[in-house]
Amino acid sequence: MPELWQFTKLIRSKNAGPFELTFDIMFKDRDSFDRVLASGALSVERIAEIYRTDPRQVRFFRMEKLLAVKITIPRRIFSGDLRDTDIYGGQFHGPLVQLQVAV
Repeated sequence: MPELWQFTKLIRSKNAGPFELTFDIMFKDRDSFDRVLASGALSVERIAEIYRTDPRQVRFFRMEKLLAVKITIPRRIFSGDLRDTDIYGGQFHGPLVQLQVAV
């Protein structure tokens, strides 16, 4: 089964302030964008499951003209906390890279 990275130009995560993470997913082309979103692999429910958060706290934006998706979730441990393992939020996208897409 193909993985999300095979359909994209960029998958990244970063802080959206100290209490939230944002994910940017930019697709190679219209076909890749449409196929991945139609598959259901990227959904509010799936993101909530992967990142163990309440689906009501997942903000999911489809940007059709840009062939991109932006997702924002709360950080479980805020940026800069002693328990924080990634102060910039730049490594939280790992699970998305290998997300399997049934197309």
